[in-house]
Amino acid sequence: MRGRTSHWTPVAVAALVLWSGGTAHADGPADNTTPPTGPSGNSDGNGNINASATQSQIKVRQVKGPTTGKRGNITSVDPNWEPPACWYEPVMTPEQLKRFSETNGNGDVGVHETWIGKGLWTDHYRDEKPEKNFDDTWSTAPGYKDYNTGKKGYFWRSVAPDDTDPKSWDCGRIMFWQDGNTVPQVPNAPTPKTLAEYAYNQVKIPDTKIELKPEGKSTVNLPTWIWLDKGTFQDVTVRAELPNTNLWAETTAKPVALHLEPGTEDASTFPASGECKINDDGSIGTPYKKGDADRTPPCGIEYLRATSGAPYQLKASITWQISWEGTGGAKGDLPDGTFETTQDMNVQEIQSINR
Repeated sequence: MRGRTSHWTPVAVAALVLWSGGTAHADGPADNTTPPTGPSGNSDGNGNINASATQSQIKVRQVKGPTTGKRGNITSVDPNWEPPACWYEPVMTPEQLKRFSETNGNGDVGVHETWIGKGLWTDHYRDEKPEKNFDDTWSTAPGYKDYNTGKKGYFWRSVAPDDTDPKSWDCGRIMFWQDGNTVPQVPNAPTPKTLAEYAYNQVKIPDTKIELKPEGKSTVNLPTWIWLDKGTFQDVTVRAELPNTNLWAETTAKPVALHLEPGTEDASTFPASGECKINDDGSIGTPYKKGDADRTPPCGIEYLRATSGAPYQLKASITWQISWEGTGGAKGDLPDGTFETTQDMNVQEIQSINR
């Protein structure tokens, strides 16, 4: 069997129709949008071409911060920020590509095109037949002689974690050669920042319940103190590395503030902004002690109306400042992230409190 499948999105189809003035199509069975069955994920010994082009080889591991307990992903405070839609990665040596092409021949040659059958692979990568890239100009990709056997380097392929994202079409080159120990000088080539942004969504933040006083129930018109002991929150650092490139980045999330939302308009926050800063020692607010009932807490809430049946939902979200550093001294900042927890708050009418 020999043919191509092209992975189209509605946006891409519409764009191609407008561009070409006709019906969108690709060589081979264009109506077959299902990638061929076969291995996905890790390499099967033939290199990584059998893995889907939606699966990155970037290795991510946490190198600092808590790794146990309930944790979750941060959410960017910038709704317009998003990680890179696509980039290129090394996937095959000449020897691996030869073995794959001549024994298998079913796999993704790019994010949006799968080649089915040995002939397509051997024609282009062994017998020097040119092919078309899936870029804006449908540029020509020169063919290769005998898979570049004997040369030191890798064939690189596009990667897009979400191939339905229209921006994933920005990486339209089919798999191409790059000499060893170098990164291609092409648009959307990976950089340390690419890895840092990829790691952003891999940062796992601890889910920590805030301390309250009084516990269990708050009282109308009397402040509820809120605090977190020092050491409760720690920086979290995730390291991302792209094999065979010497590219790496470490993305660090640092807790900087606690934001309170009482769950009702009938409440006041301390401070009025609801933003409780994190102290130099990593604590938030000040622990309640006997005799503090009539004092204004540095971090807290005062409810003005009692609950009736259902408790208020107190939302406490930690703001995390995100920075990164990577290969060659590169560094920078990424949008702050937040992680939110919710606690039930029952409020009673009693106008006194034990001191």
